[in-house]
Amino acid sequence: MKIVFLDAKSIGEDIDLSGFDVLGEVVKYDFTTDEEVPKRAADADIIIVNKVNINEKTIGGAEHVKMVCVTATGTNNLDKEYLESRKIIWHNVAGYSTESVTQHTFAMAFYLLEKLRYYDDYVKDEKYIDDTIFTHFANRFFELSGKTWGIIGLGNIGRRVAGIAKSFGCRVIYYSTSGKNHNKEYEEVDFDTLLAESDILSVHAPLDENTQNLMDKDAFEKMKNTAIFLNLGRGPIVVEADLADALEQGRIAAAGLDVLCIEPMSPDNPLRRIKDSDKLLITPHIGWASVEARTRLMQTILGYCSEAK
Repeated sequence: MKIVFLDAKSIGEDIDLSGFDVLGEVVKYDFTTDEEVPKRAADADIIIVNKVNINEKTIGGAEHVKMVCVTATGTNNLDKEYLESRKIIWHNVAGYSTESVTQHTFAMAFYLLEKLRYYDDYVKDEKYIDDTIFTHFANRFFELSGKTWGIIGLGNIGRRVAGIAKSFGCRVIYYSTSGKNHNKEYEEVDFDTLLAESDILSVHAPLDENTQNLMDKDAFEKMKNTAIFLNLGRGPIVVEADLADALEQGRIAAAGLDVLCIEPMSPDNPLRRIKDSDKLLITPHIGWASVEARTRLMQTILGYCSEAK
């Protein structure tokens, strides 16, 4: 059996993949363009990808393929009808990053809520040396307890965030973008109420027709000017130009993003012009990527491949 990784670097070079070697021949490519797939996948039995497009054009000549594994939850890069027509099994992995993304959500929230960049810079710039008093009050912050935490996307990650926010003393509310998902443990509200009442609003939803461009100018105008917005779902859920305007004009207090509309970041991204880290924190899509999460991910993929053998 031949296993081909088409974009192995998307997993990271620190994760042990030696378990795949006992299953057969393993070939790893760091990155692969769509044009390179036909040649590289030509004699593969199993193809492992993250973002590479798998369709008739890319694997039409790969006669031996019997399984495609996606090292992610999202499968927008798979032409599932084509795979079904060839009886090629496909797998993705759900739930592996719940703890990692939840942790990153709160890391971003506290960084912005407590103005940690400001206070770290204050000390590193040596302004605290021989200061007037032992405490510096210039950039005030507030407790999470007693605040309203709003959630868009109450799936595995959203529910985990909700539970922790509740343990910090938050009132938790959520909005179902499909109108079909309901959870009796937390307060369901309509979208306008979610926007108007949330002190922190975090997104953990997939990208679909209900969520694309959901957070636009109108949405940000309905939020509190003291609110913190966090997006750990998908980049195109947010109209980035509208978010940039909202931050610059003080319509909301701050935003933390782990996802962008174009990744890596486009030179044309309007958020580039915001340099104030008290207002905007952007991380390069790392919320999912703890060592433990990536290890769980690849152990699951290894299990799929072992079954195929």
